[in-house]
This record gives sequence, structure tokens and C-alpha cells, in this order.
Amino acid sequence: MTRHIRHAGLFCALLLVALLLNAARVQVVQAPEYDRNPANRRPDIARYEEPRGDILVGDRPVTGSKDTREHLRYERTYTDGPLYAPVTGFASQLYGTTLLEKAEDGILSGTDPMLAPFPLWNDFTRARNSGGDVVTTLDPAAQRAAYQGLAGLKGAVAALEPSTGRILALVSRPSYDPQPLSGNGSAAAKAWKRLNADRDRPMLNRAARQTYPPGSTFKVVTAAAALDADVVTDLEAPTDSPDPYTLPGTRTRLTNASRGCRDASLREAFTLSCNTVFAKLGVEVGGTDMTTTAHAFGFNNPALRIPFPVARSTFDTSLDRAQLGLSSIGQYNTRATPLQMAMVAAAVANGGQVREPYLVERTTRPSGSTLATSGSRAVRQAMYPSTAVRLRALMREVVEKGTGRRAAIRGAKVGGKTGTAQHGLGNSGMPYAWFISWAQGDRDLAPRVAVAVVVEDAEDAEAERRDVSGGGDAAPIARAVMEAVLAHTR
Repeated sequence: MTRHIRHAGLFCALLLVALLLNAARVQVVQAPEYDRNPANRRPDIARYEEPRGDILVGDRPVTGSKDTREHLRYERTYTDGPLYAPVTGFASQLYGTTLLEKAEDGILSGTDPMLAPFPLWNDFTRARNSGGDVVTTLDPAAQRAAYQGLAGLKGAVAALEPSTGRILALVSRPSYDPQPLSGNGSAAAKAWKRLNADRDRPMLNRAARQTYPPGSTFKVVTAAAALDADVVTDLEAPTDSPDPYTLPGTRTRLTNASRGCRDASLREAFTLSCNTVFAKLGVEVGGTDMTTTAHAFGFNNPALRIPFPVARSTFDTSLDRAQLGLSSIGQYNTRATPLQMAMVAAAVANGGQVREPYLVERTTRPSGSTLATSGSRAVRQAMYPSTAVRLRALMREVVEKGTGRRAAIRGAKVGGKTGTAQHGLGNSGMPYAWFISWAQGDRDLAPRVAVAVVVEDAEDAEAERRDVSGGGDAAPIARAVMEAVLAHTR
């Protein structure tokens, strides 16, 4: 009798072990398969059962969470949604995440392994950690100045701290409020349909995800290449440039919007923004050196992330001499994001060094303790330091004597470059108005901010094309952003 009881007990123990092994198999080994099953709603329920961590600007949250008391319990909320949408993106229960909400989803949702004190235990219990916070590099005053400057316009602004690469402002207009997309009901679906049907594309991040022909602002890159290659050694020497200039191997004659460009020196040509001089300089520098300099500034880099991906700015590497001339004045196939052109201005301001831009200062645990910091950023030498010194002087003259006077700030050193970029079939579109610049306060040892502004519809449809200008339409916006940054005492 005792033997039968012992056998029965052993059998029960084996059944218990089998049950535990099966439970472990289901909860650990097969869990990923069940999580991927479309019929399984538990991952979604678990994802939204805790409030999402916040995105902070100037140590103030610009996001939050609302308790809906439904299965997908917590819904994302936004403070000043349109102002920060080009940075935060959206976090939707229906449509997923974009921009920072996507790039930092692991931290914000609590799924990042660094937030788990006991990762293996969490894997077994399927427990979920509270979300951490993401602290951005944005300057709230600069962000608001850029947003207000673009009111009623279509365009973008990017601003950087030259010495570090910290992004101080990233604005795109028209913008949108991410809040209506947060839920999973019919209101979210209607908002999604309306935003995608909008011809102005408010969900497009024009500052980092849209490229434009940079026009004459690209002449900063061409000037750097010409000075580094010793094609120009004296800023005052005549450049032997005709007006008009016939592009090599063609009958196409390039002209200027300003007078005084014939045989102008580099200093005169930069201030007057002479197309003929810079197209000729680009041809003389040659495709190899022009491409090398463009690459050093960040063009043709497909891997730039801030931490979300940035559209690749392009300088064509397979050009004949005529195409090289047009590319050297920011036309033909040359295209750039506003963020890229802010990097160009920042390189001039930073002694020729390009710092990789970044948007996240640090991430923190729910307790507030630091999880990770941005750390040092990659550095490239885009030009010789002596070339950067000469370009800073040229850019200052544009603001003090040339087409960028409306960017001047009392008591500060400001350098800039205007641009008017042609586009469309046969250049039929209303030109884009560009302005790139940097500013240094009277008490600063080095420039503190570099800005790029592009305005797509600088004038209304009935305006004369000749009235569109970077100096008139984009420079005042850049000035407002620079003033906002310089207003902060250190």
C-alpha cells in the first residue's frame, strides 16, 4: 500500500514539474510569438496600462498622460502641441509613434532594459516598468520666436549651438496638434484622415525631413572650398569673372540680380551674392574638391540621426562642368535641409569644425536620476581655421553692408548669408527665401547660436518674383531667434 502511495506521489510530482515547465515555455520561450499574434491584445493593454514618460523642454514637460479608464488606459497629451510637434512627433494608440516619441520609445514606454533593475525577473513575470523622461536641448524662447516668426507662412527654422551641436530650435510650419491622434476611436481616425489630406502637409517636419535647393546660402560652402584649395588667396583681388557668365560647354548665360559683379573680388561677390563669380569659382575648384568640402560639411550623409533620422542633404558627385557651376550656387541637384544649412553656419562660427547636431540632452529614470547623457559628439574639420576666420568676416559684411541688414542685432556680432532658390519646372515656382546666420553677444567669447531659415511662400501668389528675398523674408525671423538665445545670460 505504501509503495502505491509513493508511486502516486512521484507521479503527481512529475505532473507538477511538467506543468511548471509548460508554464515557463509559454511565458518565456513562446511569449514573443504570442506577442506578435494580431489577435492578442494583451501587449497593447500592457503598453498603455502605465503613464508614458515625458518629453521635457527647459525642464518643463511638454507631454503628459490622461487616464481614460478604458482597456488602453493611458492616452498621450501634449502642451503647446503645434509648437513642439516637429520635435515630439505623436504617440498614437492607432498609428504608432514618430520623431522623438519613436526614437526614444523604449525609455518613454518603460521597455528599455536599462530601466529594469531585474531584467530576467521582468521577462518571467511580464512586469512592466514605468516610463522614463527625455530631456531635450531646446531653448523654449528660441523655439517660440521661430514659431511666431513663421506665423502665416510655410517654412522651417533650425538653430544650433555651434560649439556643441545642441539643437536650440526646430520649427516647421504649418504645424499640427498631435493630441487628436493619441486615442483609438473615431476622432483619432478622422484627425488622421484630415491631416493626411491637407495639401500643406502639416505633419511634415520641414526642418529635418525636407530638402530644398539652398540657393546662394550654399556660396558659403563654395567660398570655403575656393579658399582651402587656394583658388582664391586674396579676398580683395579681382576674380576675372565676366557678367554674364557662359556655363562651360553650353550657350547658357548666367546672370546676377545685383550690379557690380563683373570681375568682382570674393569680398564684393559674397556681399553682392554674385552668381557669376561663384559659379566660375566652383568650376575652377573642380568637382573633387567641391565634393570633398560638401561632404565635410555634412552633405551626402545618409546616417545623420538626432536621434530620429534626418533627410540626406545632397551634392551631386557626377557632374559636368556646367552642372558643377550651377551646383556651386546651390542650384541644379544641390539640396539641403534647414538643419544642414544651420550646420554650415555653425561650422563657420566654430572655427571650421562641424559638430554633429543632437536633440536629447539626457534621459532619466522615473525617480529623476540620470539614465544616460548625450556625451561628446563627432567632430569634422570642414575647412581650415584660417578660412573660417575669413568667412566670418565676409558674413559680417553681409549683415553690416549687404543684403542681410535686417538680421543685425544691436550690441552683437552677427554674420549671415542670404539666398533665393529657384525651383519648379523651368524655375517657374515662387522662389524659396533663405537666410543662414550666427550671432555672438558682446560678452561672449565665441558665437552662441547658428540659424537657418527657409520660407517657401515668401510672398503671396500675386507678388512679383523679384520681391522675394532671403534678406527681406527670412532674415528677420533669424534675428528674432538669435535675440532669444542671446537674451539668456550665462
